[in-house]
Amino acid sequence: MTLASRLGPHLPATLLTLATDLLYPRFEPELRRLADFCPRGGTALDIGGWYGPWTRRMARRAARVITVEPVPHLARRLRRTAPPNTEVLQAAAGGHSGTATLWLPRDGRGDRGVSSLVRREVHHTALDVPCLPLDELGLTDVTLIKIDVDGGELGVLHGAEATVKREYPALFIELELRIQPLAPVLTLLSSLGYTGWVLPARDWVPLSAFDLTAHQRRTAHVAEHGLLRRSLAPHRRYVNSVLFLPRGHRPGQHT
Repeated sequence: MTLASRLGPHLPATLLTLATDLLYPRFEPELRRLADFCPRGGTALDIGGWYGPWTRRMARRAARVITVEPVPHLARRLRRTAPPNTEVLQAAAGGHSGTATLWLPRDGRGDRGVSSLVRREVHHTALDVPCLPLDELGLTDVTLIKIDVDGGELGVLHGAEATVKREYPALFIELELRIQPLAPVLTLLSSLGYTGWVLPARDWVPLSAFDLTAHQRRTAHVAEHGLLRRSLAPHRRYVNSVLFLPRGHRPGQHT
């Protein structure tokens, strides 16, 4: 368990919100560049809300934010701290309606942000949660879908395929070779007319010009570091998120 996940549950909600919003853009610098792919207005979705750093930043730009977080106590905390234009749904986004098994670490809480519908070595505790295909929300004017679900990306995309085909939003997706092969998601999004972009340093780079697999293998040790350690040493970059835009679009083009 990382230091941040040990401390987080014991901090007052206001202090935890402040600390998360201060540190997370250093941990995930793409958040500082949100204006490059989240236009003003419309509806943005935060799939895998955790403590809410993306939710709160997205709420500054989008007219409406819908956050989907399956861990019950995290969803409750988000409801207390989210801006007024945000709706928090306690569910796991997936490819089918009904109930799904969410896997959590040994402590059974989910504060580490590694809960998933796909079980791996880190998981020990099972929790039944509602499963929600995003297409069932019937959303329009969707500008951005951010997906951080630790291995369940394909399920989220299959459950949102009608929305994606209709709205063609920006898709910001965490992809990690150590959790799942990258090819299935890349192949699906290519078939839907998307191209990928990454932010390894100051400038966005086409995914086609960046060997994400080789990079993640080379920097896998950094992925084991917690939020605090990686935030305080941002030069130790581990790229694990890809921005997908409709083919022909570039980051910052329509914001």
